[in-house]
Amino acid sequence: MSDASLGALPDSAPESATVALSDQAETAALARRLAESLVPGMVIWLSGALGVGKTTLVRSLLAALGHTGRVASPTFTLLEPYELSRFPVYHFDFYRFSAANEWRDAGFDEYFSGSGVCLVEWPELAGPDLPRPDLQVSLDFAADAQDPRDDIATDSPRRAGLLAFSEAGRQCLRAAAGAS
Repeated sequence: MSDASLGALPDSAPESATVALSDQAETAALARRLAESLVPGMVIWLSGALGVGKTTLVRSLLAALGHTGRVASPTFTLLEPYELSRFPVYHFDFYRFSAANEWRDAGFDEYFSGSGVCLVEWPELAGPDLPRPDLQVSLDFAADAQDPRDDIATDSPRRAGLLAFSEAGRQCLRAAAGAS
């Protein structure tokens, strides 16, 4: 899949923003703002350390899109699909990958066809052929949070760094950062 098919902005720098997340309520609010701007065909990368809140953000995003059921982490299944009224959402977790392009060998390339939204945790482990994101969300612990090796409280402050690589990604970024 080419950058053009993802709506990438040729030869332009990505647009960026940072959103402070003091607790889970602010993480859910960020997810609601992102959900409002999602369109079929988008690819969103979710990066950050273990336990920083990638799956929590996905749970809130799916709830904002109308999903009322359980949201499981796809750490062991690699993919959790959700058929929603607006469009399907495919939640991937590539944490267990040990070789580039295992996602393609598993047949996941068909999900990046444009009919749904792909949310990808641990995209850096998928290799260089993973489609470029429309939006990358990098979560980390805020500087004033306790040491991540400690038992971090659920509501430890975090930051979401947003990078938009397409017009659709820019729309999401502006929606997410505009009301923070």
